[in-house]
Amino acid sequence: MNKAIKWGLIICVGLVVLVIATLLIAPAFIDIQDYKPEVEKLVSEKTGRPFTIGDDLNLSLFPWAGVSFSSLQLGNTPGFAEKEFVNVKSFEVRVKLLPLLSKEVQVKRFILNGPSITLVKNKDGRVNWAQPEGAKDTKSTEKKKDPEPSSAGLPIKDLSVGEFLVKDGSITWIDHTSQTRKEIAAVNLKLQDVSLDRPIKFSFEAQLDKQPISVAGTIGPVGKDFKRATIPLDLDINALKKLILTIKGKVMNPGSTPAIDLAVDMQPFSPRQLVAALEQPFPVATSDPKALDRIALKANLKGDANQIAVSNGILNLDDSTLNFSLKASDFSRPNLAFDMNLDRIDLDRYLPPKSEQQPASAEKPAPKKAADYEPLRKLILDGRIKIGQLVASKAKINDLLVQIKAKNGIFNLDPLQMTMYQGNVNGKGNFNVQTQTPKSSMSLNVAGVQVGPLLRDVLEKDILEGVTTAQLNLAMAGDNPDKIKQTLNGSGQLLFNDGAIVGIDLAGMVRNAKAAFGLAQKPSERPRTDFAELSAPFSINNGLVNTSQTSLKSPLMRVVAAGNANLVTEAIDFRVEPKVVGTIKGQGDTADRTGLMVPVIISGTFSKPQFRPDLAGIAQKQLKGVLEGTEKPEDLLDKEKLEETGKGLLKGILNQ
Repeated sequence: MNKAIKWGLIICVGLVVLVIATLLIAPAFIDIQDYKPEVEKLVSEKTGRPFTIGDDLNLSLFPWAGVSFSSLQLGNTPGFAEKEFVNVKSFEVRVKLLPLLSKEVQVKRFILNGPSITLVKNKDGRVNWAQPEGAKDTKSTEKKKDPEPSSAGLPIKDLSVGEFLVKDGSITWIDHTSQTRKEIAAVNLKLQDVSLDRPIKFSFEAQLDKQPISVAGTIGPVGKDFKRATIPLDLDINALKKLILTIKGKVMNPGSTPAIDLAVDMQPFSPRQLVAALEQPFPVATSDPKALDRIALKANLKGDANQIAVSNGILNLDDSTLNFSLKASDFSRPNLAFDMNLDRIDLDRYLPPKSEQQPASAEKPAPKKAADYEPLRKLILDGRIKIGQLVASKAKINDLLVQIKAKNGIFNLDPLQMTMYQGNVNGKGNFNVQTQTPKSSMSLNVAGVQVGPLLRDVLEKDILEGVTTAQLNLAMAGDNPDKIKQTLNGSGQLLFNDGAIVGIDLAGMVRNAKAAFGLAQKPSERPRTDFAELSAPFSINNGLVNTSQTSLKSPLMRVVAAGNANLVTEAIDFRVEPKVVGTIKGQGDTADRTGLMVPVIISGTFSKPQFRPDLAGIAQKQLKGVLEGTEKPEDLLDKEKLEETGKGLLKGILNQ
């Protein structure tokens, strides 16, 4: 028995020695160069591309199984001016052989030197990375097998890598259709302390169009149960010496149900300087050339393939700070909830600059492609926006609060609140895209707004002053300004107290026909009509604004106006009926006063209004007075009376 064990051990040791000797001696007797042409031929047939390896191809088997070579080249298919698709200066890998038997991978060295990839798009649209016709595709001929169920962990027990380097790599993108060329050069990747149970030190550097990019930090430990592992991350990203981004956190279950829990910190940087470093024009044109010059971001991200949440978000944009949170789920039918609190922003800075050039041709522009509202119909939304100070279209708004809810293509804004120009605005709105033609409605209540500063800021015109109270109910359809004006309907009431109409002297116009006709000398001061109350109830029908009871009350005059304003054609048709009175009472005085009345006709357009006295109206009123008995016909026929009346009338009209 002892002899059997003894001889058994001798045989086993002898076999091990024989295997080791074979592994050590075999490479000395096997010339791998003899197989190089076969390898090159096989790769060429499989890829449909020319393939060559340098003459220094080496193979070792024990104690380290390894391969090394230089000058690997994989060419392009015919039809491309660039000859190379992939090029490698040299490659070397050394793996310990015996530990592989127990599923332990020990890599002594992995060095890839000078790998370069050239991606090309020809003028005909062909790309060089596509599988060429005629290449043998074993996947198409082989019968597909059902994937075998994989185990929960990695197919290895342990991993260690002594040296892992990718040196001096490059990726070049050439697009002949747009005559552009981009290059990522000087690509260097280094991994240290590669193991399953220790953090892996990670270092990546590259040059993007001669500008530096780097990523450094640690990843792991990965652990042996990769599918259910929790992998820590700590990475610092530096792009073009302008953008510095830090990502800390963890990735969970990467092999089964991937999830993330990350903290992102992007330090302040200038997007304009970043784009300038790439020698590219800035893609966004803004009215303020200094806008989009500073951005910073901090946020926590947590989520998986089904949902994501952003918390403690802080976005700095120029001199604005936005605090925000966000939750999104069910991405096929997005369910989005958010809360945004912005301290201040001037939106006018970020709008495109006004073009100073007139269109060269009077031809009608090509019809725009119909908007696709299907994504909005799928959206479920519940959000709140608060803005401390807002400038929009030059209007200054404070304490804006908007609550937005949406489902099945219907968006509701309720409440909509803001303060502006010493007053308050409250309301609600609705936007409906259930059909291809969107519909919207709005209800607003305005109280105590100073209209003078508002119009001066928005329109840059000084035309009206006073404290405003208003109720507006509007509805419209369409997604362009012309269609909206054509379908605008609604009603409302505008009330202005203790103000003035600037640029028009109604009292002077009704007393002085020369002034109404524009024949009188221009006053040294800009004319104005002060009032105690200006009330303008109105209705809108398909873009036609109508008012029949607009009234103005001032200390020396009462005015009633009626007419239409067409928002589509911008035509004006109003008749102003004044009554000059001898009192200084204003609002609330309804006593009938005597005085000469000269109605004023307002016509023309919004940009060029025209004013003229309605002399025919004067004659009709006098005739009506005779017919109603308020004036004696014999007084008009009496020569002296007629002369006195005529002089008084001319004196009143011409103010001579």
